[in-house]
Amino acid sequence: MTGQTLSARNLSLARNKVIANKGACGVDGMEVSDLRAFIGLHRSAICTSIIHRRYRIAPVRGVDIPKGKGRTRSLGVPTVVERWLQQAVGQQPADRFELDLEEGSYGLRPRKNARQAVLKGRSYINDGHQDMVDIDLKRSFDEVPHYKLLQLIYHKVSCKTTSWPIRKWLRAPILIRGELHKRRKGIPQGSPSSPLLSNILLDQLDKCLKEKGYKFVRYADDFSVYTTSKSKARAIGNETHIFLRDKLDLPIDREKSGIRRPNPFKILGHGSVPTYKKGAEGQYQIVVDKRSWQTLERKLKHIAKGTLPMRLTERIAELKPIYRGWPNNFRLGNIEGRIKRLDEWLRDRLRYCIWADWKKPGRKRKDLIGLGVGQGQAYAWSRTRMGGWAVAQSPILKTTMTKARLEQRGYEQMLDHYHKVRSR
Repeated sequence: MTGQTLSARNLSLARNKVIANKGACGVDGMEVSDLRAFIGLHRSAICTSIIHRRYRIAPVRGVDIPKGKGRTRSLGVPTVVERWLQQAVGQQPADRFELDLEEGSYGLRPRKNARQAVLKGRSYINDGHQDMVDIDLKRSFDEVPHYKLLQLIYHKVSCKTTSWPIRKWLRAPILIRGELHKRRKGIPQGSPSSPLLSNILLDQLDKCLKEKGYKFVRYADDFSVYTTSKSKARAIGNETHIFLRDKLDLPIDREKSGIRRPNPFKILGHGSVPTYKKGAEGQYQIVVDKRSWQTLERKLKHIAKGTLPMRLTERIAELKPIYRGWPNNFRLGNIEGRIKRLDEWLRDRLRYCIWADWKKPGRKRKDLIGLGVGQGQAYAWSRTRMGGWAVAQSPILKTTMTKARLEQRGYEQMLDHYHKVRSR
């Protein structure tokens, strides 16, 4: 196992994945772009120090990101070098654990994804299992007990080159607002090893549910069990709560957990509504949850904010990952009409940013003339008292800064990406 973990091929694959994933720098300030050169100079020394257990783990940088409704989620950002090593170490046991994971687990596994989890949940609902046990773990990544996780790893992995650094990474202190904090439980979200480690722990729950013959879907720490009656759902919910509390030492968020019916039930940003077709009584179709739409609109509005100092090409580059990725994640729902309206709104936001970027009346007049507006009309519009958002929706910008001109600057429609992924 030692040779496989620290082999040139395994380390090279790990390096390429870390570079492709990009990400922020850790406590040492090293950027992802510097990793290739660093490995070329120090790979041999790092491998030797790991084999002889002399390698010193760097602290994790703690970052709080907004979660909605004024709440935040804590992320742990390891250094770029630590991410490379975690990826290399995790690639080896991942294959071994993967063979033992249950079919109902879809989160962060090869050839498994969130769409499959949503479709499986809908198939259970349409088969008549319409009383669901929806369980939300309370700060699951922060509450994982290290000793239980390490026991599971030791049973599967006998290689000390793999198990020793995992233990060190789990115990690495986290730097929050300039202060180091010790950790004896929890997996910092943001590290390459955290998905694998959480799957290893929660697989114990999957096996318990499978042994009892329950139908369930789990994606990372989001899981639900599907039953045919409220009494069964209540009994399963109590069993699951006791198992998580006594066997895995994981608390349940009682406010977010409960017995659900298909209509208010949400799974991975998707909801269910009845299908109103002849002969399809009791069947449900997938829709996108309201909060998922709100999150998308909030992200787009932040980047297309007129007061944000950014060139148009930079804004479009920032927008691309969002309006390419979101339709791919939520393509199961019928979202064409709303995406079309959202595209129109986003083009108006970009026109508003262009108008705000022109700033002075002289610049506005000159650029309007350059877009084919007559001198008199350009002069009048450059000195209008209308607000920027009103001007962005007026004919003066819609007929000059057209969709074709925006596309020349790199703009792409979300609707086009939705059609591409939908056809696949």
